[in-house]
Amino acid sequence: MGQEHTVKFPQDVLDEYAALGIDLPALFSAGDLGRRMDIRILEASAERVVATMPVEGNTQPYGLLHGGASAVLAETLGSVGAMMHGGIGKIAVGVDLNCTHHRGVRSGLVTGVATPVHRGRSTTTYEIVISDEQDRRVCTARLTCLLREAAQAPAGAPGA
Repeated sequence: MGQEHTVKFPQDVLDEYAALGIDLPALFSAGDLGRRMDIRILEASAERVVATMPVEGNTQPYGLLHGGASAVLAETLGSVGAMMHGGIGKIAVGVDLNCTHHRGVRSGLVTGVATPVHRGRSTTTYEIVISDEQDRRVCTARLTCLLREAAQAPAGAPGA
């Protein structure tokens, strides 16, 4: 946990953000909760977002992967995809998440892959498939995000 890794972003997207002085991998990370759960985003574009998460440390009392952990992984992936689609002028806000849990997992890594179902001007919907190390489907989720205009911070404000 806490080891550095590199996220694969499309080069044109990296260049667009770098020109504005924005560290894209840091901006589109899994956030504080994702770090605590050791979610590692491996690939991120509007067309596909891939990440892994260990089962260990993310279990419920019976020793199975917690359904809420799968939901966090799914919302992280769908939100990153939505942010990549929205671009630099938009922020993505999750408005609907549903998850169907297909099988229990007790150990190893799970991998989530988010692909778009709908990418519009004001909303996006991503399907997220979470699989175990034997490529068996553990969870299927769908996340819809609202795309809002990014607020411009006043000059001199923190982060401006």
